[in-house]
Amino acid sequence: MKKLKKILIADDEQNMLWAIKRALKGKEYKIITASDGLEALEKFKSHEPDLVLLDFKMPKMDGMNVLKEIKNENSKIPVIMITAHGTMESAIEAMKIGALDYISKPFDIDQLKIQIKKALEIGDMKEQIDFFKEELRSITGKPIIGDSSQMKRVMEIVERVSKTNATVLITGESGTGKELIASAVHYSSDRSDKPYITVNCGALPETLLESELFGHDKGSFTGAISKKLGRFERANKGTIFLDEIGELSLQVQVKLLRVLQEKQIERVGGTETIDIDVRIIAATNKDLKKMVEEGTFREDLYYRLNVIPIQLPALRERKEDIKLLVEYFLEKYCNEMGRDTMTISTESINALTNYSFKGNIRELENIIERLVILSEGKLIDKNDLPREILYEGSREFQFNIPPSGINLEEVEKNFILQALKICDYNQTKAAKLLGVTRHTLIYRMEKYNIN
Repeated sequence: MKKLKKILIADDEQNMLWAIKRALKGKEYKIITASDGLEALEKFKSHEPDLVLLDFKMPKMDGMNVLKEIKNENSKIPVIMITAHGTMESAIEAMKIGALDYISKPFDIDQLKIQIKKALEIGDMKEQIDFFKEELRSITGKPIIGDSSQMKRVMEIVERVSKTNATVLITGESGTGKELIASAVHYSSDRSDKPYITVNCGALPETLLESELFGHDKGSFTGAISKKLGRFERANKGTIFLDEIGELSLQVQVKLLRVLQEKQIERVGGTETIDIDVRIIAATNKDLKKMVEEGTFREDLYYRLNVIPIQLPALRERKEDIKLLVEYFLEKYCNEMGRDTMTISTESINALTNYSFKGNIRELENIIERLVILSEGKLIDKNDLPREILYEGSREFQFNIPPSGINLEEVEKNFILQALKICDYNQTKAAKLLGVTRHTLIYRMEKYNIN
């Protein structure tokens, strides 16, 4: 028997409660009502509804405060706000707090039914994605962290595509987690108990790459003293992950195209045609379309790979996930290093959220690992953060000359020494911090006898 969806309706107008309850009455929903804010909160806690319809203006506790309390209790429950005034400011504020949608009185009941249906579908999707992420974590040991709309969309695609054998192309900047998404596709597929072979196409020299991918026969080249199975053969019945696919030469691209078209390979130096059953997942941080236009990547291969595209957002495009990632990495490295649980100040979180993170999640993880190692206390304060995070984009500053005057050369020397110390005497980094070239820095170090 299908479980009824529970809807909590909170409104101080009895006629409105009656009208909505009557309109929704049927076999689909179980309706719970409340006529003030405190009653709404109590019934939310006791009944655990699947959806809340919440009026803005109510006695004892207004709708905005009830919304805040609901989101503190369970951030994933969809809430639709009801307002008699239709003020856009209130609606925007409610959606910032976490409301899914709003509707203004007087409203069309059919429109409300559509909004309710969509809200419940979104709630179900969130539950499915959370369950899916937990399953992946139990299998791979690596969690996929993110409640942003961008990451929810990514996980929705992963869940759908993993049940097929379609070729997947994962794109995104370095450090966005392409390897993690690739493993998520494999380990949630029907091939999860079969081999999962990874190849970093940019890490192997071209002379070895063909042999690594397709294998070779004995005597096919100098040093080939025995037959070797390539990674495609080793991945048979399973999945092969081709990372940095944009690094493949045109010669290797031709061979890979044949694998995709014919499901066959030939070992280097061999004549035997070998049938294979391998799912291909590729990833790149390059613009393959641009490479096609430039003639460095085959157009036919691009379209063969790009059956299911998954574009991973940069960390700066999913800022709401930064706090979750920080908390995860703090716990991870405190456990690894045997440290007591550490916390991080709100100021520090704000500074990290406003940072551009060109290295994405990988850069954030490195920063948190460094903070756990170097911080003496249990609280990470803003002053503990690297200077590049605190002062990114703030090149302008006020320097007041004292009435007694200054020695410009001494000031310059002092800044150079400070920069070198901050950067652990790495001249390239210190030059970047000072906004000069490394050659200019070396010249000025020699000028001031700085070793």
